[in-house]
Amino acid sequence: MKRIWTFCLIIAGLILVDQFTKVAIEQNYALGESTSVIKGFFSITYVRNTGAAFGMGAGAADHWRRILFLALPVLVCIYLMVLIWKTRKDRLMLGLAYTLIFAGAVGNLMDRFAMGYVVDFLDFYYKYHHFPAFNVADSSITIGAALLLIDFFIELLQKKNATDTV
Repeated sequence: MKRIWTFCLIIAGLILVDQFTKVAIEQNYALGESTSVIKGFFSITYVRNTGAAFGMGAGAADHWRRILFLALPVLVCIYLMVLIWKTRKDRLMLGLAYTLIFAGAVGNLMDRFAMGYVVDFLDFYYKYHHFPAFNVADSSITIGAALLLIDFFIELLQKKNATDTV
């Protein structure tokens, strides 16, 4: 039970940081405004994303966008809550992965429900080649997905080693 509360604190903390940074960007930047942080590599740039990751689906019809970017993510979040709850105590990395993905999904869902778009602002680039802008919630989802992959391969290796020793 203690582990669940730890995951809840992580979720709350990430959502707070995500929402705080997005509000700060909206209050202090005009849409499209940019401040160079590391010249030629990183800027803070206010972008509104009406699509999914990297703006995919932004041009879709409204009813499809509501289904894809509101209804489906809500179902995924419910499923992630179940996964977090049911994760065995000895699978800490797996529980943390689900927790990070859940926190990021909720952070972006809050934007979509409140404003119809997600605020992105972390803009990495090299010369004129920009990686799509993203936010704290996106980072949380990405780190969670990476941990999910790492956990998968660790489990795979452990199972392989267990069968090799038998």
